[in-house]
Amino acid sequence: MYSFNNDYSEGAHPKILEAITRTNLDQNSGYGTDGHCTRAGEMIRREIGREDADVHFIVGGTQTNLITIGVALKPWQAVICVAQGHINVHETGAIEATGHKVLAMPGRDGKLTPDDIIQALDHHTDEHMVQPKMVYISNSTEIGTQYSKAELEAIHSLCLSKDLYLFLDGARLGSALTSSVNDLTIKDIAALTDVFYIGGTKAGALFGEALIISNPDLKPDFRFMMKQRGALLAKGWLLGIQFEELFTDNLFYDLASHANSMADILRKGIIDCGYSFYSASLTNQLFPIFPDHVIEKLEKEFVFSIQEKRADGQSAIRLVTSWATREDACRHFLSILKNCSM
Repeated sequence: MYSFNNDYSEGAHPKILEAITRTNLDQNSGYGTDGHCTRAGEMIRREIGREDADVHFIVGGTQTNLITIGVALKPWQAVICVAQGHINVHETGAIEATGHKVLAMPGRDGKLTPDDIIQALDHHTDEHMVQPKMVYISNSTEIGTQYSKAELEAIHSLCLSKDLYLFLDGARLGSALTSSVNDLTIKDIAALTDVFYIGGTKAGALFGEALIISNPDLKPDFRFMMKQRGALLAKGWLLGIQFEELFTDNLFYDLASHANSMADILRKGIIDCGYSFYSASLTNQLFPIFPDHVIEKLEKEFVFSIQEKRADGQSAIRLVTSWATREDACRHFLSILKNCSM
């Protein structure tokens, strides 16, 4: 059984494992105060063109979202996101468990729009309701779509005019930045958000996200919240080492490009077989719509998830490629699909 279930089924890129092994017996100070985290932070600041940014390394995405939103919002404030947003559907109510309401809006193609934000603001007008204060978006989104520069600029401009923080979840940022239709740079994202993160877990690292804070209002005492939420890893240098490697010799982008290339093979083959898609994703997540009997045959050799069951005897499935996905596995999937479709 070959898995297309997610982009973290494999361990880590060999260069990362080699770096960890090479430095295994070195002694480091703890909790992210080591030289590896310092150097990785410097590398990221150069990459994004923001020497004034704070960089924090956190083990996983849910922790990163929880801590960032917790720092940004006062107890009576809320965060706006698209209905399919990760904080709304995939984090066990983590944000709301801390007392901050998630205002989920319909969006379009998995993306939040300025109209969604305005609608949320218009519906929360006084002290009898929560006060929207942050906008949360993901790039790429939960259904593999991505924001254009014009779309991000429009959201950024609205957030500035309405005094809202803009937070971009970059768990799959590498895939978005290396997509064939992308027109955003990582420097654009740093300039157009208050805080965002670069996902390592889904980009070839063993684990880890690099959170970048540009807005000075969000910087003070951030490590206090990290500690309170159990996110100050004692062996923090393990995070620093991984991001040092990811931002050496273009590795971060190369690994994301590979994931996208494997998805391109699957996408083209699926289209050639005459099937359509649930979303217009050009990143490493694909959502083809197959007859249920075809899905049953594919499940005998491949692992994937069901995105949406339909009443017409078809379902949308989710296929995810990674930095380690093999081309021969993609070709084999397509050969089975073609046979199923004949």
